Amino acid sequence: MNRLQQQVAKARRSSFQLWLLNMGLLRTVPFNKPHGLKVTQIGDDSITIVAKNVRPNRNHIKGIHACLLATLCEYVSGLSLLLRLDPKAYRIILKNIHMTYHYQAKKDVSVTFRLPDADFTKEVLQPLEHMEAIFKEFPAEVYDADGNHICTGLINWQIKSWKHVRTKAD
Repeated sequence: MNRLQQQVAKARRSSFQLWLLNMGLLRTVPFNKPHGLKVTQIGDDSITIVAKNVRPNRNHIKGIHACLLATLCEYVSGLSLLLRLDPKAYRIILKNIHMTYHYQAKKDVSVTFRLPDADFTKEVLQPLEHMEAIFKEFPAEVYDADGNHICTGLINWQIKSWKHVRTKAD
């Protein structure tokens, strides 16, 4: 179990540990710091992250910026993968994001990403036993505080064993 997995296990049981997790994530992912993205709930197979409707997160018409919504979807799915894969054994790289926007976000937004163990084993771990790398697309739906469906992100990750990663061109 790596340090992130240990901290998340503690954060499931303690609001102080959840606060520590969020502080650690803000330091290790500095791009997200100005946006104040916060993990608010951690379940056995789910994570919820919230973004506030504050000035740094708004666009020119005072709604939550589309790029922040895409970042939120990427962040929750990537964090979920990191909690299940050993980062010393596997590398994950974002291949692409496809966003569909349904409603303008004028309130705080949240995304809950679920990845049941059985699905993860069947769709990620088993294919990795026979392939160098896989591409896996995960859907993430964002809702505002009133329950309006704001957007749907389709996040496509490349998951590859480090032993198959080449860092120099041949």
